[in-house]
Amino acid sequence: MNAHLSAAPDLAVTVRAPGKVNLSLRVGPVQPDGYHPLVNIFQALSVHEDVTASAAPVGAGISIQVRGQHAERVPVDDTNLAWRAAELVAERAGVDPDVRLRLDKGVPVAGGMAGGSADAAAALLACSTLWDAGLDRDDLLDLGGRLGADVPFALLGHTAVGTGRGDLLTPALVRGEYCWALAVNDDGLSTARVFRAFDDRVAERGEVPPEPELDDEAPLMQALRAGDPARLGELLHNDLQEPALALAPHLRLTMEVARDAGALGVVVSGSGPTVAALARSRQHALAIAASWTASGTADAVLTATGNAPGARVV
Repeated sequence: MNAHLSAAPDLAVTVRAPGKVNLSLRVGPVQPDGYHPLVNIFQALSVHEDVTASAAPVGAGISIQVRGQHAERVPVDDTNLAWRAAELVAERAGVDPDVRLRLDKGVPVAGGMAGGSADAAAALLACSTLWDAGLDRDDLLDLGGRLGADVPFALLGHTAVGTGRGDLLTPALVRGEYCWALAVNDDGLSTARVFRAFDDRVAERGEVPPEPELDDEAPLMQALRAGDPARLGELLHNDLQEPALALAPHLRLTMEVARDAGALGVVVSGSGPTVAALARSRQHALAIAASWTASGTADAVLTATGNAPGARVV
């Protein structure tokens, strides 16, 4: 390893990366490698993760500290994507992976909003900056794609279309601000479990889902370009929603409460269990959140705005 590339002991870098909501998620048939082809339209939200990378003594290796709600659920070993991100950057930079990572979580844990992927994206940029690795955004996107399908989007932010496994990204043209209310549930749903439920439903019906096509999203993309949240709300879509609701049927009532509160559209975010409701304004988002609180149909509520930037040093 190149010792001269090691960071000074007093250096620390903090990077903020956004959580996301899936405006549309279309899932194709499982492939021999176990993955599904996807067409995934992501929007980055103002709900975020902050990751601080601090230089550690030579030979100390990687350590992770987690703060925030449900921090105890987050692994602090090499199963954490942020840990693996640090390893990848160290390997690319030619330095020993001696770093302390502190994760300050603002995105619900196991909520279908890609908090773990945001941690990984933030760790990539933080470690690259800390070690002066000279990695540009394309380098980071490449490393992110090796960690998971949602990691490149957390680096890019704003609104984008993901194809392939969801990691081949094309920025979307978007006008305006989008206001969201988010119903958080303490009982998380693992992505793998929801995809298994999706595959089980397909097998039971004896149907092969069609290959997802980007053309299917033309109306939704037009709504984004026009800055039309009412039309966007009508077009929110998630092929994983019914499998998630089968595993967590109480979410149906959460969705119904949001509709009764006048939400423009309601969708399970990604693999769930977070329910995202599109509102007319920030004030309306607060009203939807208050309806969930009053009805007891969410363990916690958040509001956020959409089209937030990707990972950045703060």
